[in-house]
Amino acid sequence: MPILRVHGRDLPVEPGETALDALLRGGALVPNSCRAGACKSCLVRASAGTPPPAAQVGLKDTQRARGYFLACVCRPEEDLTIADEDPTIAAEVTGVDMLSADVVRVRMRPAAPFAYRPGQFVTVLRPDGLARSYSLASVPELGEDLEIHARVLPQGRMSGYLARELHIGDRLGLRGPSGDCFYVPGEPGRTLVLIGTGTGLAPLYGIARDALHHGHTGPITLIHGGLTAAGLYLGDTLAGMARERPGLRYVRCALHGEPSEGLEIGAIEAVAARLLPKLAGHKVYLCGDPERVQILKKQSFMRGARMQDILADAFVTAPSPAAA
Repeated sequence: MPILRVHGRDLPVEPGETALDALLRGGALVPNSCRAGACKSCLVRASAGTPPPAAQVGLKDTQRARGYFLACVCRPEEDLTIADEDPTIAAEVTGVDMLSADVVRVRMRPAAPFAYRPGQFVTVLRPDGLARSYSLASVPELGEDLEIHARVLPQGRMSGYLARELHIGDRLGLRGPSGDCFYVPGEPGRTLVLIGTGTGLAPLYGIARDALHHGHTGPITLIHGGLTAAGLYLGDTLAGMARERPGLRYVRCALHGEPSEGLEIGAIEAVAARLLPKLAGHKVYLCGDPERVQILKKQSFMRGARMQDILADAFVTAPSPAAA
C-alpha cells in the first residue's frame, strides 16, 4: 500500500482511504472542510512522488508543477513525501548595486542547493532576524547567484539595510521559495503578457528570461510602469533583449510626464487595455502595487483571459517602525 511520509513518519494509506484520511489518522494537522475538492482548504505539497492527476484537478499549472494536490480527493498510487516547512539556509552576498535612485539589486549565493523558479519569492532574513519577502529576478540555468530588487523606502528597515549597510561577503538567511507566479514550459507558442509596476519588474524580468531560455516562440509583451520615467529601471537591458529577440516587446509606461519614443504616458491599466484589447488564450502575469494588480486582474478577465491563466503577485510594504 502507498506510504505518506510526514515529518519523518511513515503513514500507510489503507484501502479506501484518501490521503487526508491517512494524515488525520496519523495526527497531522491538515485544514479541511468540503472533502470534495471544492474548497481547496486541504491543499498540501508533495516534495517527492507524483500525486495522481485526479487530486490536482482545478489547480493552476504552476501549483501542479510544484507538486501541490488536494488531500481530500487524493488516493495515492505511489509513495508521497509531504513537504515540511521550508528551512532557513545561509546565503553569501556577492553583489550590491543601485539600479536607480531608489531600487537596490542584491545578488547572493546560497550555501546549499536552492531549487526555485524565476518569479517566485523568497524570505530574506537579516542577522538580527528581521525578515522581508522579495521576488527572484534570476534564472537558475543562467547562474548560481540569486537576484532580488528592493525599493528603498525612507523608513525601510530592511531596504535601507540592503542599500546602505550590506556588503559583499556578508551573510543573509533565506527561506522559500514560495509563490505560483512563474513560467511553466510546455506551451512554447502561447502568447505571454507580463505587466508590472515598480519592483514588480523583478519577477517579470526573471519570467521573461526563463521563457526565452526554454525556447518560448510565442509573442511576449512586457509592460513596466512607474510614476515617472525615472522609475523605470533596467530600461537599456530590456530594450536590448527586445532587439535581440523579435518576439519580445518591451513597453515603458509612466503615469506622469511627456510622451516620447518608447514611452507611454498614462495609467498602466489603460495603456495595457489599448495595446492588448483581447487576451483570450493568453497567459497573463501581474506584479507590483496591490491596487494596480487587482485592477489589472479584473480587466484581464474581462478582456478574455481565464482566471487560471492570470498569475498575480501583489507587493505589500511592511508597516513603518512608528506604525508598528
